[in-house]
Amino acid sequence: MQKERPTSGPMIEALESLMARLRSADGCPWDRKQTLKSLLPYTIEEAYEVVEAVETHDLRALKDELGDLLFHIVFHSRIAEEEGHFTLAEVIEGIVTKMTRRHPHVFGDEEARQADPDRVVARWEEIKREEKQALQKTDGPVSIFDDLNSHLPALLWASKVQRKMSQVGFDWREPTGVIEKIHEELEELRVAPDADNREEELGDILLTLVNLARHYRINPEIALRRATHKAQNRFRFMERALHAENRTPADASLAELEGLWQASKRE
Repeated sequence: MQKERPTSGPMIEALESLMARLRSADGCPWDRKQTLKSLLPYTIEEAYEVVEAVETHDLRALKDELGDLLFHIVFHSRIAEEEGHFTLAEVIEGIVTKMTRRHPHVFGDEEARQADPDRVVARWEEIKREEKQALQKTDGPVSIFDDLNSHLPALLWASKVQRKMSQVGFDWREPTGVIEKIHEELEELRVAPDADNREEELGDILLTLVNLARHYRINPEIALRRATHKAQNRFRFMERALHAENRTPADASLAELEGLWQASKRE
């Protein structure tokens, strides 16, 4: 007989009670001293551990890591409540209201159920701009970048900036135009006169590569992580091969390392 799974409501309440106990006067000294700012490094780490679990297809780890991330959401909400800002219930209420408003094709009258995902995304951005306009306190224009966080990882920030420009028509029509731009930027890097210019031109190349990824509907962050995993795994293959000979990569010549690298690709 399959074990009955718990419902989320009572479990959320139990997690809130646990958090309140940890933050109480006779709770955990470490938890009591945390602030919204001091928690950030741990919250970011937990988010990346969720990414790792998904990338490695480890669903058991994913369940555990999602729990850790949820704990941090409750933790931040508890601190905010103690400071008189908002509660976890208000966080949940806010996201339910926002997601309902941003899906008019599901919860409203708009006929977009059969529309393609691009149209859904475009409508999502329109609603976000309307929300920003409603909150605007000056007569100046609302920027398409107003809701972007420049503290995002650089690849993600660049991708979001380019996507927003594309949504208002500032974009190449085909990936071939982006590829031509990459060749142009590479030549500019080749002839750059000094280190400062080389840094600028390399930045332009990276930005254009992110644009190419968007045209091919590839997430550049995931693509780079995948390539890095691959490079790391190939190097570990080389380390194992050399270890069998009681050697390390530092003991091998560049030609030997290149040969092992090629062997790892075949493997």
